[in-house]
Amino acid sequence: MADASDTPDTSGGVETGPDGRRRRRGRGERSAPPDDPQAGPDDADPESVARSIALRQLSMAPRSRAQLEKKLSQRGCDDDVAARVLDRLTEVGLVDDGAYAEMLVRSRHAGKGLARRAIAHELREKGVDRDLADEALEQVDTDDERTRAEELVARRLRSLHGLAPEVQARRLAGMLARKGYSGDVAWAVVRRAVDEPPEHQRD
Repeated sequence: MADASDTPDTSGGVETGPDGRRRRRGRGERSAPPDDPQAGPDDADPESVARSIALRQLSMAPRSRAQLEKKLSQRGCDDDVAARVLDRLTEVGLVDDGAYAEMLVRSRHAGKGLARRAIAHELREKGVDRDLADEALEQVDTDDERTRAEELVARRLRSLHGLAPEVQARRLAGMLARKGYSGDVAWAVVRRAVDEPPEHQRD
């Protein structure tokens, strides 16, 4: 008795689809069982997909939980799935809005010279809780702000040499305002820097 595998294919490459219609298979095409576990990406575990997206985001730069929630939503992840994944990442310390806020305050104040007001605005934009933001902002006090403003003004003043004092003052005050410094702090620092003799100014 001949083995079934030795029986020549007499169908001529024609197969019957699930709708009952007959179609011809292309050269080299093989029909796959409907329950093939590797049928496509739609079969991937939703939590695994969400976890991969979140971890990739965190590998590129620190993120707040709200930022990760937004990215997962944009990628079509279910809200409940996203919440479970982010809860787990929070448990293991990979998502920590308190630590994130503290890091951002330090980097924005020391690196960009931003005042508390500007940093607070950025924290709100990134979805950090108000209490966590306020706690992180305690790292920068009034004296810190004034010292940083003086450093910024001293550096910028070198490039304004030769301009009229009122022009220098206006440009310096505008720079500090864009970085979130209050008018009182900005003008006090600017007036002192512009009026002070060059030999007494910061190096």
